[in-house]
Amino acid sequence: MHDRFLRTGPDDAPVRFLCAHGAGAGMETPFLDLFARLLAERGVATLRFEFAYMAARRSSGTRKPPPKAERLMDEYRAAVAAAGPGAHLVIGGKSMGGRVASLVADDLHAAGRVTRLVCLGYPFHPPKRPELLRTGHLTELACPALIIQGERDPFGSRAEVKALLEAGHISPAIRFHWAGDGDHDLGPRGSSGFTRKANLAAAADAVAAFASERG
Repeated sequence: MHDRFLRTGPDDAPVRFLCAHGAGAGMETPFLDLFARLLAERGVATLRFEFAYMAARRSSGTRKPPPKAERLMDEYRAAVAAAGPGAHLVIGGKSMGGRVASLVADDLHAAGRVTRLVCLGYPFHPPKRPELLRTGHLTELACPALIIQGERDPFGSRAEVKALLEAGHISPAIRFHWAGDGDHDLGPRGSSGFTRKANLAAAADAVAAFASERG
């Protein structure tokens, strides 16, 4: 599964970002391609990988639904092991990939295997189902984390996340960067005064600065 990471960025980068894909699309989406390039411009190397179910889709052409996030935790741990020692390793991913990373982050951080967690559009709940929260483990998360979230993300808008914060459902170890009027891919509406290009650049700035912190 990890014989080939999709690598973007300098080989001697001081920080590497191990990035998993979302539930419905693989590691070569336009969003992840662009975001990896933006991080490379900021000195962060990205190692993208695919879970086995997505790799199977490529070979078989059949589109089976993804497993539950909890069933992908061992695959994420295997990716961390395959990435090997070296520069500081930050884990995370897009949507479901970031959720899986968040489920293994504390153990890996406590063991000194990873330094930080970055989620690109965290799926706090399924769209139009805000009662089905996926935040139980986030309450006590200890690994330093950054969530990049669009303000109107259907998986968790700024107003919804504010309510979760006020209710104590989000650990103080988690920081947020908000993309103005952004959707799940950080894209704003045309009349909003924001642009996707600027939202993505600001998000990459935030990730690069956060990933480079120590302690």
